[in-house]
Amino acid sequence: MRGAQVLVVDDEPANVDLITRMLERNGFTGVRGTTDARCFRSLFLEQRPDIVLLDLHMPHLDGLELLRQVDELRGPDEYLPVLVLSADATSKARIDALSAGAVDFLTKPLDATEVGLRVLNYLEARRLHVRLEGHRQRLDEIVESRTAELERAHFATLRQLNLVSEFRDDDTNEHTCRVGGAAARLALAAGGTLDFAALVEQAAPLHDLGKVGVPDAVLLKPGRLTPEEFEVVRAHPTIGAQIIGDTTSDVLNLARVIAQTHHERWNGEGYPAGLRGEDIPLAGRVVAVCDVFDALTHERPYKPAWAPEAAVAELRAQRAAFFDPDLVELFVDVVLPGLPWVAGGVTGGPDLRRDVPGPAGGGGGRGQNPVVGAGLGNNAAAVVGGSTANGTMDDRRVGP
Repeated sequence: MRGAQVLVVDDEPANVDLITRMLERNGFTGVRGTTDARCFRSLFLEQRPDIVLLDLHMPHLDGLELLRQVDELRGPDEYLPVLVLSADATSKARIDALSAGAVDFLTKPLDATEVGLRVLNYLEARRLHVRLEGHRQRLDEIVESRTAELERAHFATLRQLNLVSEFRDDDTNEHTCRVGGAAARLALAAGGTLDFAALVEQAAPLHDLGKVGVPDAVLLKPGRLTPEEFEVVRAHPTIGAQIIGDTTSDVLNLARVIAQTHHERWNGEGYPAGLRGEDIPLAGRVVAVCDVFDALTHERPYKPAWAPEAAVAELRAQRAAFFDPDLVELFVDVVLPGLPWVAGGVTGGPDLRRDVPGPAGGGGGRGQNPVVGAGLGNNAAAVVGGSTANGTMDDRRVGP
């Protein structure tokens, strides 16, 4: 402690010399002093003192102003003692100094032994404070590290649970990874940051985690779902969100949002909350598009794989009904050409950028896309998660 940094400020050179000698006789070796209070800030930043001794009445800047500067310059949780040394022994001077943040007030003339002991005692208090602060920081780091480990373990457990669920209708377990990769690209194309896209890529694979709570008899049923069975399917977004639960993890928080909202529809007729338009979180809207495209273009127990052209036509047919129309266009124009697992799969067929008729007689564009025909019919609407265009239950499947 006797090697601690001490800064002395007094407009009288004799006082600075006297205080410096007092401290040096008490064994202190890191003493610096100035008679110009205007130099205080630069000296403070240069020396980073452990304790400050200053006069109260000085020209240019008085001790109260320097106390305010100390409050600005020290760390937010730093204990930095300031002793005021003044010939003004009035009660007002003492109260003003202590109110401004001084830890003690000594009146001149000074006693060398008392000054040395006071400085030593306050430096000991600072040393203990620094030690406790360091200990607290180490504990915070340990807690943060352990929390991160728990979150990683939680995430890994959820991924494994999700794979168990996914394996029942995708024995390659690749659907979730494809959705994550496509969703990250679409999130970026939609104006999201690289950090957000990276979170989406990690979180999106958990979108159907709640299917672990759907019985195989319903999830893998090759025939028509009854209204009661469809209600069981409709519960999986809520189940997934509940399984993920509350967490401090950014990835898992986003995964919960995606699980909860990826079956909401642009027109407000989705589930579980019936959100509409941009009230649906962007991540949920993004995953909805990517999930349906991937479900359509890969074989499932209840349907064969569609050609990419047919899947794109169905996305376009359901834009502004099931899907965010802007995201559909971005997916087709920007994301789809770069997906390695469908590279080349959309060439040589119909023009994917031609308008197609909207859902439920919503009119048409510049012409009927030849890949949309009676052969797809109600199955198309069923795979994207709901009823057919005329509102009846599909005779094959409801929900991807």
